[in-house]
Parts: sequence; structure tokens; C-alpha cells
Amino acid sequence: MTETRLRFPPSPTGYLHIGGARTALYNWLYAKKTGGKLILRIEDTDTERSTAASIDGILDGLKWLGIDWDEGPYFQTLFNDDHIAAAERLLRQGNAYKCFCTKENLDAKREAALAAKQGLGYDGTCRNLTPEEVQEKEAAGIPFVVRFRVPERLGMLGYDDKVLGRIECNYREVDDFVIVRSNGKPLYLLCNVVDDIRDRITHIIRGQDHMTNTTRQVLLYEALDAPVPVFAHIPLTLDTKKAKISKRSHGEIVAVHFYREHGFIPWAFNNFLVLLGWSPGDDREIFSKKELIEAFTLERINKSSSIFNYRKDDPKFFTDPKAIAINEHYLRTLPIDEIGEMVREELEAESLWEDAYAGEKKEWYLQTLDLIRDRFHTLKDFTTLGRAYFAEDYQIDEKPLQKNVLKFPELQEWLPVLADRYERLAEFTAGEAERLARELAEEKAVKPGVIINGMRTVITGQLAGPSMFDVLMTIGRDRVVQRMRKIGRLF
Repeated sequence: MTETRLRFPPSPTGYLHIGGARTALYNWLYAKKTGGKLILRIEDTDTERSTAASIDGILDGLKWLGIDWDEGPYFQTLFNDDHIAAAERLLRQGNAYKCFCTKENLDAKREAALAAKQGLGYDGTCRNLTPEEVQEKEAAGIPFVVRFRVPERLGMLGYDDKVLGRIECNYREVDDFVIVRSNGKPLYLLCNVVDDIRDRITHIIRGQDHMTNTTRQVLLYEALDAPVPVFAHIPLTLDTKKAKISKRSHGEIVAVHFYREHGFIPWAFNNFLVLLGWSPGDDREIFSKKELIEAFTLERINKSSSIFNYRKDDPKFFTDPKAIAINEHYLRTLPIDEIGEMVREELEAESLWEDAYAGEKKEWYLQTLDLIRDRFHTLKDFTTLGRAYFAEDYQIDEKPLQKNVLKFPELQEWLPVLADRYERLAEFTAGEAERLARELAEEKAVKPGVIINGMRTVITGQLAGPSMFDVLMTIGRDRVVQRMRKIGRLF
């Protein structure tokens, strides 16, 4: 059997966005599913817009997601000679010709066609120039482009799409298209086909916005005596207003690095991405890597566009709620050792990491993460909502401060009293800590929640969290006592 070979060919004109990442993921999954190869090709022929920073960003984004490739990265500009040779071959074969029509000529013809309500395609002015006429125009220094000569056939030109089914158009609807500019640079249409032939690509999975190129590229494959790959055009990803997501319109919220910087778990983000346009045929939404590779098929890719429900006005759900929910699932269910390695990076970035967390305090470190992770949404929460477990410079959120502390000024006296009692305990246990807190509440004739909620706010800065007395054991008697005695600074 022929080896399955796919490619992901990003243009390095900006960061890797979620649409491109999803395309890479689908190609990667299909390569893994079929035991094939994934080739990474950087299509950098747009030299004015391509940048080294964009290339690095694309590579870093793919590596963070865990989307590896088997060959490459190949850079399209290094194969310019191949593209030119293909154009020259098409000219020799008669599958292409030199077109000397000026831009002004073409614009005038389009305006006339619009006025007459006729088709806007190229009218074939230079299609049948004699060799002598071509030589004469070249000798006169008239610039030209190279156009592909679409066969004059009756009937339909088409291909079978693995997602959309049979796609067809009439040969007469395809006009002779440009494959080399007047400056001698081959266009994307040709370069892409030549590179796919050289890389022996068997399957092309790409966005539906490329479909306008596909029928013309089928003609190029045939003219170059190459097998036509299997095409699968995946649906576009739209925002809630049904506009295509883009770097220009939506900014960094559609960038892969945005999710890395906001504490997403790489596989959780892959799990979210795959569901933007694909379904397993049942109600499953959570997949291990092995499960997803086994379940993935081109036939289960949706025909209609997917919706990316980002919301900039919600500080909790700053992006698609499903992305948050899937990330929460992994954050709360992955083995705590794995979470520990991910959180270490976050702590190091905030200068909160201690080498002891990998040594004599490792058990405390992992137990602490296990205690607090159930209410967190991203890895960033460990250094924000969970900062009080690792440092003294944590913030007190305004809502619990108002509700649980400032509303009860007597806590300035009561919590230091409780701190003294904790300090005198022979053994500081959760049971004893709770008993003393409830005793104090009874003495002061208030509900236990007044004392306990006040403690939570002062000690962790948060409104809610794990059992307060488990929290006390985790933070430790010395730090608990110290923080309760400093309550006065909050008034």
C-alpha cells in the first residue's frame, strides 16, 4: 500500500492561530491513524510579510501542542528552481502560455464585461498567439505573465472530497489562470502543487477557504502527470457573529500562544480544538491521545462551520466556555505528578518556586496542589488564586474582604485571640483547629461562619476553597498564626 503522506504548510506572516492549529491537528491525527507521515512545510514565498519571528512562533506553538512532524521543516523559497522548472515544462507542453495583456487592458475588459453583465474571466486574448508573435513581443520588452491553458473540454471538472462529497464545476467556468507573475515569481497555486508532488503528498486536509484553488490545482496535477491527492476541506471556524476568525479582526485571543500564556494544558487545548468541526459520532468530549487517534476519521468532520464562543467581557470565561471546561477536567483529573511539573513552570515564572518542592517538601507540594486544584480553571490560577499557599504577598479579593472581614470589625480582636489559642495547642490538627474556632464563635455569640469565613479571607485572600481546616493544615501553624495576627492591616 502507498504510504499516507500529509503536510501542514503555514505561511509565516504571523502567529499560529487556532484555525491553523486545528488544521495541523487534523493532519497529525490522520497521519497517526494511518501510520503515515506528516511533513511540515513553511510557505515563505511572501518575502515581504514572512518573518523569522513568525516561523519561531509557529514552531513553538506546534511543539507546545505536541504536534510533531516526521519531515521538515522545508522552506518553500529553497525550491524556487523547482517551481520555475515546472512552469517551463508546462510552457513546452503547451499547457501554459505567455500573456502580454497589461493591467490596464484587463481592467478595461472587466469594466466592459460588468457593464454588459458578462463573465469576468480572462477572455483568452493571448491564448493563441503564434510563436512569432510571442517572440516579437518579447523582443520588444513587453512584460508578460504565464497563464495555465485550461483544456477546452465539454463536461465537468471535479474531485471527490472526503468531507463535502463530489465537487464539480463546468470546464467553461474555469478561465486561464496565472501561474507566474510578470516579475518571474511563480504563484502559490503552482508552488503548492509542485511541492506536494515532490513531497509525495497523498492527502490534503485544509480549510474550505482553499476550495477556490482546488479545481485549478487538479488541472495542474494532471498536466504535470502526477496523481491527484485525496482532498478533505474542513469547515471554517467563525465567531458568534458568524465572521471568520482571523488575526487581524480578533487579535491574540485566537492565537495559540495566548492559551499557553493563560495556563492551558496542551492536550486539553488539542481536545478542544478537535471538537471545533469534528465529532466522534457519540456524546464523548474527552479523549486521551490514544483514544482520539483511534476515533478520528475524515468522514466525521462536519460540513458546516464551527463557532468559537469567545467572550472578552467575562473575566472567568475569557474564551470559549468549552475550552475552559475541558481544561478544568484535565486540571482536576490528571495524575498530580503531571500537574506538578506544569505548575512548576508557572511558579518559576513568578519566582515562587523553591527547590525543596522537588526534594524534601515534594510531598507537601503535591498534596497542596491536589487540595486546591478542584476549584481552578487554568494553571495560572495556582499563582493567582492559590498564591497564598506559596508566598506572603498574596492579594485579598475585594468581594470576600467586604463580605467576610470589613463587615465584622470585631474580627480584629477575635482572630488574634484564636491565633494565640492555635499557638498553644500541643498538636495542631484539623479537628482541634475546628473545635477552637467553633468555641470562639460560641463565646462571642456569632455563627461559626463569621469566624471561619473571616479566617479564610485573611489567610487565603479568597471567598471560597477547600475545607478551611484542611487549608490550615496545608499552610501550617506558623503562617496561619502570623496572618491572623495581621488582620488589623485590612481595616
